[in-house]
Amino acid sequence: MSNLKSSSSELDFDRPNLEDYLPTGSIQEPHGKLRLRDLLDISPTLTEAAGAIIDDSFTRCFKSNPPEPWNWNIYLFPLWCLGVVVRYGILFPIRVIVLTIGWIIFLSCYIPVHLLLKGHDKFRKKLERCLVELICSFFVASWTGVVKYHGPRPSIRPKQVFVANHTSMIDFIVLEQMTAFAVIMQKHPGWVGLLQSTILEGVGCIWFNRSEAKDREIVAKKLRQHVEGADNNPLLIFPEGTCVNNHYTVMFKKGAFELGCTVCPVAIKYNKIFVDAFWNSKKQSFTTHLLQLMTSWAVVCDVWYLEPQNIRPGETPIEFAERVRGIISVRAGLKKVPWDGYLKYSRPSPKHRERKSFPLPAMSDDGYCSRVLQNQCCVAWKRSKELDVFTS
Repeated sequence: MSNLKSSSSELDFDRPNLEDYLPTGSIQEPHGKLRLRDLLDISPTLTEAAGAIIDDSFTRCFKSNPPEPWNWNIYLFPLWCLGVVVRYGILFPIRVIVLTIGWIIFLSCYIPVHLLLKGHDKFRKKLERCLVELICSFFVASWTGVVKYHGPRPSIRPKQVFVANHTSMIDFIVLEQMTAFAVIMQKHPGWVGLLQSTILEGVGCIWFNRSEAKDREIVAKKLRQHVEGADNNPLLIFPEGTCVNNHYTVMFKKGAFELGCTVCPVAIKYNKIFVDAFWNSKKQSFTTHLLQLMTSWAVVCDVWYLEPQNIRPGETPIEFAERVRGIISVRAGLKKVPWDGYLKYSRPSPKHRERKSFPLPAMSDDGYCSRVLQNQCCVAWKRSKELDVFTS
């Protein structure tokens, strides 16, 4: 009961005040007319439903929450200016030098190993694995990364897959510096795509493109082949399928949970005291995101390798995925929301939106309140229908 009360209080804390969305004139109205305010007063259920709709938890999963400003007074502003000079004038050049040295060491070793040891695949893959861990360590050092790993280090075993919540592409780097995972990831353009198609393919990474319908079947086939190999690197999957702002977890795709193998949950939680590690790919490139990290004081992170889980008798892959998502959410202190993260990339056609929309009756003469709730209800209802279409 205490857990239920605490979760209810958290929801109430996050829920906005409905009075902020209603016109001031609707509070004092002449008697004899049915007003939206009256309905909200007499119906707690309607009040909660309207608050949840207006709050729109879907968009909140993909929004950065900037910290409260603390430097705009005569005492702290000079210290903040000094901090900017230190971060951009001292730390950033040092970090660029560290990352440059790391790339020089990595390439001077990786190229000869990759070209000269083609006849010794097992030994070559072992060296390439160590070199990938090395360059990821240099990346973490370029952010002054402070990463605490909890639990046993992952090992190479057949019939197992690791799943983790997803905040940024640096999740892969943070995990890769400890263990050379083979990750399933969206194919990216630019220099990131070049690294994907050259260096990272050496550790068995699998790439896909959301716009290609054929990629789903190809990836599913490669997944099953990879987990069967005894010498393959541990397989890492981010089943949310998109970056979430490290406050929530969206629905897990079921593909990783229907392979018939052991699932090892990994929980990642970033401390936002110095920088927000969430990567909003719609607003900034990954290069800009890296520069933001390299000009911060530090990236502080906790990683938990949790107890392996197996599907229970009579449990469906979707139920298994939800159970694992709950384990990760509890450990990392994240809130579960019933949204498919792919809705961030997919939008219904205008005909679909027009066909699925429905009218709500106006409850006041000015129509303002009813229009607010009508628009929000339509948005939430459409997304719930889209969820049925896009959930895998």
